[in-house]
Amino acid sequence: MLGFRIGFLEITWVDFFDIALVSILLYQLYKLLKGSVAVRIFFGFLFLYLVFLVVNAAQMELLSAILGQFMGVGVLAVIILFQQEIRKFLLMIGKSTSFDRENLLNNFRIWKRSEQQRDYHISVIIEAAKTMGVSYTGALIVFSKSSELKFYAESGDILDAQISKRLLLSIFNKNSPLHDGAVIIYKGRIKAARCILPVSESDTLPANYGLRHRAAMGMSETTDTLVLIVSEETGHISIARGGSIYADLSPVEVRRKINEYLFEEKESEKTAEETEVQTASETGELKEIKS
Repeated sequence: MLGFRIGFLEITWVDFFDIALVSILLYQLYKLLKGSVAVRIFFGFLFLYLVFLVVNAAQMELLSAILGQFMGVGVLAVIILFQQEIRKFLLMIGKSTSFDRENLLNNFRIWKRSEQQRDYHISVIIEAAKTMGVSYTGALIVFSKSSELKFYAESGDILDAQISKRLLLSIFNKNSPLHDGAVIIYKGRIKAARCILPVSESDTLPANYGLRHRAAMGMSETTDTLVLIVSEETGHISIARGGSIYADLSPVEVRRKINEYLFEEKESEKTAEETEVQTASETGELKEIKS
């Protein structure tokens, strides 16, 4: 296992592997904390630790004792200060290591594709989003392919209803008691409405993005979901996925993003030409309505 020797240090291949794993872990933590308030807290905590080392080396007993008490509960302080980021990190690991029976069956591509194509009515959802965009009706629609999002669904009203354009328009109607919140779609059915989503704390979002976009961003950061947003101010349709927002999309682009999420990128590339043919009329209709 010995690789080579540098002076009195013996470097083995296990050390290289250990360093590589730590580097990957630190990079993932950096991506998780990037653009959030937690970065400033982390640097503040690091600064205090460096001050503690200097004070301790200079034998300043009183200040060293005060900072030593704080550093003595460092692990507990980190858990309290970074509880949201730790939760996001564990969710990120958990969503990639799900071993429940349903997800194991979904790993078979043929079954997965046929089931999702049968269950999801993408055209109905896009038609509803187009109508809401024209009438400047705000909407949040969450697509989930791997989890029923029970925690978020229970924050609203459970519906378990079949997807239809009229139902979506009724839910997000400004006079409806269910319009204030998000709709969760799982297995081709509307699982719940008026759901509360986590709000992103990222400071990289444009200033013109309101609470609706921040909620979609937060949901895409903490869960493996795709969120469709209809802006109440502009009527534009956007998609949030993986902590990124794709703004002002056409119906063709919205359909493609949903297909990429539900059926994976390779399958959506094979059907890209069919998708463009099916949705060519949608863009034409939208332009006629706006004109």
